[in-house]
Amino acid sequence: MGNKVINILMAGLGGQGVITASDIVADAAFRMGRDVKKSEVHGMSQRNGSVTSEVRVGDAVLSPLIPRGEADILVSVAEDQTDLHRYMLRPGGIVIAPSNLDGVKLPHTKTLNTALLGVLSRHLDWPEDIWIEALLARLPENLHDINLQAFALGRKEG
Repeated sequence: MGNKVINILMAGLGGQGVITASDIVADAAFRMGRDVKKSEVHGMSQRNGSVTSEVRVGDAVLSPLIPRGEADILVSVAEDQTDLHRYMLRPGGIVIAPSNLDGVKLPHTKTLNTALLGVLSRHLDWPEDIWIEALLARLPENLHDINLQAFALGRKEG
């Protein structure tokens, strides 16, 4: 990763686990000793409104906000949020969306966010065990198994 700051924009609708997923990304980066800044906008999230979270990771990150057109990766948990936030991507930026996965294979519909983290993990050279540690630290124990399955599915198929 070097001195480059990695900009990850996560978007979706209220209740889809966008904030939880961004917390896991930030925790994984922190566990690797990286500087992490994170911001989030809940909007009308309690009524299925748009939710975004910006995660910036590097050796020295000065601001939690991703400048317009500089997101390296857009992770969209809702397909309709992909085009809405595409303007934030840099040229050649990566889009990770539900269409990257076969939703029928998810262990539960509410694990889509975790499966998309599995896809994201393939684009970042962070050790898989760091991702797993961050995932298990953030989620309640009774949700560990299905979320580990979803993460593995994303790593495999995304």
